[in-house]
Amino acid sequence: MAAMAAGALRRGSGYAGGGFRCSSRLLAQSLRRFASTLVVAEHEGGFVKPSSLSALAAAEAIAKENKISVLLGGSGPALHKAADHAASSHPLVSEVLIADSEALAHPLAEPWAELLHSVQQKGGYSHVIASSTSFGKNMLPRAAALLDVSPVTDVTAIKEPRVFVRPIYAGNALCTVKYTGEDPCMMSIRSTSFSPTAEAMSETKVAPITQVDLSFLSEGITGKSTWVNLTSQDTERPDLANARVVVTGGRGLKSAENFKLLEQLAEKLGAAVGATRAAVDAGYVPNDLQVGQTGKIVAPELYMAFAVSGAIQHLAGMRDSKVIVAVNKDADAPIFQVADYGLVADLFEVLDELLKKIPDKK
Repeated sequence: MAAMAAGALRRGSGYAGGGFRCSSRLLAQSLRRFASTLVVAEHEGGFVKPSSLSALAAAEAIAKENKISVLLGGSGPALHKAADHAASSHPLVSEVLIADSEALAHPLAEPWAELLHSVQQKGGYSHVIASSTSFGKNMLPRAAALLDVSPVTDVTAIKEPRVFVRPIYAGNALCTVKYTGEDPCMMSIRSTSFSPTAEAMSETKVAPITQVDLSFLSEGITGKSTWVNLTSQDTERPDLANARVVVTGGRGLKSAENFKLLEQLAEKLGAAVGATRAAVDAGYVPNDLQVGQTGKIVAPELYMAFAVSGAIQHLAGMRDSKVIVAVNKDADAPIFQVADYGLVADLFEVLDELLKKIPDKK
């Protein structure tokens, strides 16, 4: 490929600048032609998670003729059901690789990084993509170290097979970066920036499912960390990262008891509940509800912020929301600079009126 680029440079327009542009175009075209992507997917309840479906959309953005392999790990019937879902989830999926082992049943970085290292060595993929979830952020750097490459994180747009856009300075600026290292080009993507495909799949177009050789797994790999437990709250509200409507509260709510008012509003709207870091640090809600640079990145159709001042760390996690509504008694709060609709008022009075006038969700 390097020889191809050099030949293109010699056949350029006769001067270095034109030849370089010509070679860059040819190199990008050849990268698209030979692109093969491995998507490390997450699954739950027998289905591929929406964040991983967004990773498939990112793989499509690399090249329309891209050959995409999906890697799933875990154990039991849920894994195989999720593999069936993955096999018919996107027209470009050429194969689904499943690693059936108890060592991979939980998102521990050590066994997953070794799995990705082994699959990459056998498959020789040009790109490896994972979502910027807690699992992806935990696993990808370790796997990249094993492969001796540098990952590109938090990608929000793909301009060329190796040219990406990612946020910097807490989302206040966007940086275009070019990956110049060896294969594979490893990246994590913001799922909110890539919409899963809406293209209907034919019943006959189902990718083959293949078992991964797990002979490399050993006690030395899986014994470095152990899974303790998973605690979660039983709720009918949607997942915060994928909700269409998010209702978020800040420190101005003053107590965990007052946060229940937001929960009542969320139930009426069928929304997820979020919180600022200040509210989490104050102990009003658990940290899994935190929205922001050090929390979850959300981009719902409607984002309602109550007593949220609008610190840049929080804005980094929700500025891509389609419609932002802010309620704050401080008219100079930074949140109003990004809000589509702003109301300077006492949040408790506003919540009381909303709870009275919005009917219960049926």
